[in-house]
Amino acid sequence: MHKTLNLDDLIAKKKKDNAETDSGMGDEELYDLIIPPGTVVSIIYDIVEEFELEPITRKMPVSIANSEEREILVLRGPLEKVQAAEEFLYKEMKAWIENQ
Repeated sequence: MHKTLNLDDLIAKKKKDNAETDSGMGDEELYDLIIPPGTVVSIIYDIVEEFELEPITRKMPVSIANSEEREILVLRGPLEKVQAAEEFLYKEMKAWIENQ
């Protein structure tokens, strides 16, 4: 039986990996790439693995009906990696939409 992609598992795996390597980002400034709700999970997995970003959730104000604040997935890392991941995200989402 195959395993379904699960963001909670991805977050837990990355936390475990970070604890094992204990690399810590030190004094390096970190940035967040906000993942739009509805983003294809396989694209998120690819971004996390390719750019070595840390997936976390963060509460943010969202302007939708009956909701003022919502937990949003963000990928955290150094500026250069976050910028490269953002470019990758938009290219992959565009390709995915065009193939539907």
